[in-house]
Amino acid sequence: MLKKIDPVEKILISRNKISEKDLEEIKTNSFQNGNFLGKTLVEHGYIHSEVLLKTLSEELGIPYVTSKDFSQEELPLPDFPVSTAFLREKLIFPLRVDSENLTIAVFNPFDLNTIEDLKISLQKTIKTVLCSEEEILESIESFYGEGNSALGRIVGDIDDDDIGDVELDSESADHIRDMASEAPVIKLVNHIISQAIERGASDIHLEPFEKDLVLRYRIDGVLHDFESPPKRFHAAISSRIKIMAHLDISERRLPQDGRIKLKAQGKDIDLRVSTLPTLYGESVVMRILDKGDEGVFSLEGLGFPEEELRKFQEIIKKPYGKFLVTGPTGSGKTTTLYGALQTINTQDRKIITVEDPVEYQLKGVNQIHVKASIGLTFAHGLRSIVRQDPDVIMIGEIRDSETADIAIQAALTGHMVFSTVHTNDAAGAITRLVDMGVESFLISSALIGVLAQRLVRVICENCKEKIPIKPSFIKEMGNYADQGYTFEGKGCDQCTNTGYRGRKGLYELMIIDNDIRKLIVENASAHLIRDSAQSKGMKILREDGWEKVLSGVTTPEEVLRVTLDNEL
Repeated sequence: MLKKIDPVEKILISRNKISEKDLEEIKTNSFQNGNFLGKTLVEHGYIHSEVLLKTLSEELGIPYVTSKDFSQEELPLPDFPVSTAFLREKLIFPLRVDSENLTIAVFNPFDLNTIEDLKISLQKTIKTVLCSEEEILESIESFYGEGNSALGRIVGDIDDDDIGDVELDSESADHIRDMASEAPVIKLVNHIISQAIERGASDIHLEPFEKDLVLRYRIDGVLHDFESPPKRFHAAISSRIKIMAHLDISERRLPQDGRIKLKAQGKDIDLRVSTLPTLYGESVVMRILDKGDEGVFSLEGLGFPEEELRKFQEIIKKPYGKFLVTGPTGSGKTTTLYGALQTINTQDRKIITVEDPVEYQLKGVNQIHVKASIGLTFAHGLRSIVRQDPDVIMIGEIRDSETADIAIQAALTGHMVFSTVHTNDAAGAITRLVDMGVESFLISSALIGVLAQRLVRVICENCKEKIPIKPSFIKEMGNYADQGYTFEGKGCDQCTNTGYRGRKGLYELMIIDNDIRKLIVENASAHLIRDSAQSKGMKILREDGWEKVLSGVTTPEEVLRVTLDNEL
C-alpha cells in the first residue's frame, strides 16, 4: 500500500520552498503531532507564513489576503452557530456574508470537514481565502473577543501559580528550569524573537525595572518600545533565553555571553546573547545576525558616493599597506570591511581574519574567533596569521599598542591589512595610533587610507514627500540649503509609522598622499591633517550627509543626529 503524501508537502517540495532534509527533521523530532503541516513548518521556522500562503494560493487558486482586507465592523451574523473558541481552534474568521454565500479566511485550506460543517449549519455556499494564523487570531480577538494582542494571549495561557516571584538561587534553579521549559513560556520567548525578526530589528533588549519589564527593539539603529510581558514573567523569560544559549541559569551575579542558533522565516538566524545583572534583575540583550544575508556585503549597496566608491575600490585592491575604518560602535565598520573582503576575495588571494566575534561567515575566507579566556587575543592571533602566508589580513579592532605594532609591521612586510579603530573622524585615526605608542614614521610608511563612517536612516519610499527646508536647518546646511526643499517620510504601515526604512552610510574617505605623510611624520594635529585632505577634495561626513539630504535619501535630523559640529 502506497503511503499517502501530505498535499502541503507535495506542493512545497515541487516549488522548492522546503527541502527533503527539513521534512526529515520534522518527522525525526515528531514536531507535527497531527497538526496541519503548514502550521508546523511556520512555528518551527522552516518557512515564513507569507511564503507558505502565497505558494498555496498560487497552487490552489485561492486568494491570499491580510487583515487590511477585513471589514472594520463586526459582521452581522447574529445566528452564527459557532463560538469564539471554535473560531480560534479552527483558525477561521468570517469576512463577508450575503443571502447565499459566506466568505471566510482560513489558515488551513485542507480542513474540508470544518468547511463542510459550516456549509450544512448555515445553509450557505462557503468561499475561502487564505490568511496567516497570527492575523486571524488578532481579528478574532478584535471583533469577537477581548481585544487581546498575540503577546496577551500567550501570557494568558501561562498559569500564574507556576510563575510566582522566584529568586534564581541554587535551591530554585531546578524549578526555574522546569518553568522555563513549559510550552507557554517557550511560545512567549519565540514570539518576542520572531516579532523582532519580522520588524527587521538588529537587537532585542529586555530590561527589568522596579515595577516593569521593558521590551525594546533596535530598528534601523534606533530603539523602539514594544508591548512587554508583565514583570512577574521576567525570571521565566530570562531563564528560557539562558537555556537556549547554554548559559548557567543559577548564575545571576555575573555577566554571561552565549549564542543561539535557530531557524526563522525559513532562514538560519544567529543570536548573540548577553546578560547583565542590574538592580532589579538581569538585563538581556540579543543581537540578531542573519547568516544567510550575504547581500549586505555589496559595496554598491552601502551608500558610497560614486567617486568615493571608485577610490575605495582602488585602495582595497592594492598589494600591501594598512587601511583603517573608523567610527563608533554600530556605525557599520565591520559590514564595510566584509564588503571589501568580498570584493577582493579571489582564488589568487589568501585572506585571514581575526575577529571578536566572527559575525558572518565569508566563503573562502579563513576566520578566527578571538578567545581571550584561553589566551587567543588579537595580538596572539595576528602573530600566528602572519606565519600562515596570507595576502590579506583583517583585524576586527585595534585595541592596544601590541596589536597596532604587529599590524603595522605586517603592512610593511608585504601584506594588505584592514582594521578598525574608534575615532570621530578619519584624521583622528592617525592620532589614535600615535596615542597607542606607534611611531609616527611607521604610520606614515604603512597607512594608505582611512575611512570614517556613520549610518543614517533612509526615508521610506512608500510615504516620502517633498517639504520646504525647515528654518532651523538653513544655517546648519549653509550653501546646501539653496535647493529650498528636503524630503521626509510621513509614516505608513511599511515603515511602522516611523517615516524611515533601512539605513545607508555617510562616508569620509581620506587618501594618504605625500603631503599627509609629511604631516604625520611631523606629528601634526588631526585638524591640520584633515585640512590638508579637504584641500585635495575630501568630503567630510556632514557634507556627504547634506548631499544625501538633497537627493532624498535621508533627513536633516538624521545627519545632525549622527555627526558632530567639530567635524565641519
